[in-house]
Amino acid sequence: MNISIVGTGYVGLVTGSCLAELGHTVTCIDVDVDKVNELNAGEVRIFETGLTELVRENMDAGRLRFTADYSTSIPGSAVVFIAVGTPSADTGEADLSYVDSAIMSVVPLLDDGATVVIKSTVPVGTTSRVESMLPETASIASNPEFLKQGAAVADFLSPDRIVVGTQTTRAEEALRMVYKPLLDQGAAGVFTDIATAELIKYSSNAFLAIKLSFINEMADLCEQTGASISDVATGMGLDSRISKSFLNAGPGYGGSCFPKDTQALLHSSHVHGASSRIVASAIDVNRNRRGQMIGRITRILGGSVAGKDIAILGLTFKADTDDLRESPAIEIVRGLLGLGANVRVYDPQGMDNARSELRGPVFATDAFDAMKGADAVVIVTEWPEFGSLDLARVHDTLSSPTMIDLRNLYNATDVTNAGIEYHSIGRKPGIPAGRG
Repeated sequence: MNISIVGTGYVGLVTGSCLAELGHTVTCIDVDVDKVNELNAGEVRIFETGLTELVRENMDAGRLRFTADYSTSIPGSAVVFIAVGTPSADTGEADLSYVDSAIMSVVPLLDDGATVVIKSTVPVGTTSRVESMLPETASIASNPEFLKQGAAVADFLSPDRIVVGTQTTRAEEALRMVYKPLLDQGAAGVFTDIATAELIKYSSNAFLAIKLSFINEMADLCEQTGASISDVATGMGLDSRISKSFLNAGPGYGGSCFPKDTQALLHSSHVHGASSRIVASAIDVNRNRRGQMIGRITRILGGSVAGKDIAILGLTFKADTDDLRESPAIEIVRGLLGLGANVRVYDPQGMDNARSELRGPVFATDAFDAMKGADAVVIVTEWPEFGSLDLARVHDTLSSPTMIDLRNLYNATDVTNAGIEYHSIGRKPGIPAGRG
């Protein structure tokens, strides 16, 4: 099947390369000519496990190409995916201007019988509104993505579910054909109406954000009562109705999805006169979490960080990505700098992006360079290498051996036995790393 993807951001590029891997002939469109040229040269700006290799392999196989010219792609495409960004406006509402612009570029070029698929995350009602912009011969569908950054290629090719919202048999048949290889392998297909498909996406992300905010509040309660958040999370997660996923206490959620999608869902609820108090509370808990972490670091370092040398390990919002969007680490670094601290930072993949985001810190060459002579090291992102540091070397590298582990990566006894003062989230001394 000939398929076009409008947008070569995170979702568009993963979708395009994976659909090509399934055997379709795919053209990805982007208005950024420099980016298109880079992609056609096999250069991928996004760090995502396996993505660069997948792009290059499918280009070599002749199933994947990139262009900035709609007119060379849309005609002849049976299915056109819209996978452009929907950032948050100041009100929290999703900005749909990129979606509308993409649709206006596509409409004059559509073949009779083509299906337009909204892959972008959009509020309920958007896809039906877009339908009014299409010619009568075209069909519309909603097909939200559920890709975890760091595992997006694997998620796409081995999905938990494929959600499709349609209003016509023709559109449903087209999407069944697109995903036939995965459906034939046993992937769960949820074929429903358009509004339901749109809301499944927002509900899923909001629920995961709620779990993260909840476990962080329970971690605070653990610290006040002497309980262990690791064991609380383990005990909860063994209940199949709850599951262990997204029960790791830390500095709060970030990234390109949870912050904007919870805000957009809250705005949509207000517009439609529905209550979303739980979502609103999760947003508030997460918003306050970064300030709590800055306060925690300040208290541990004697009530003031002015003039203190602090090493920050991890800048991306999570491991296995180079994405800094809404990263707790960025706000923590800015907060510490604002309080007069001298900050050295290191991240395995986020350094290039961080240089355009942060003013003031020293950018280290590795974790131990960041810790050189520091009064404390703060682990903010759960990169595996930060959970397996040579503790004796950590002790000798820091001027005042203090580790503030905001991801609970370590066994407290191991760290303290190395002569390092250890602080984690919601745990008593001696709790093993990785539990919960």
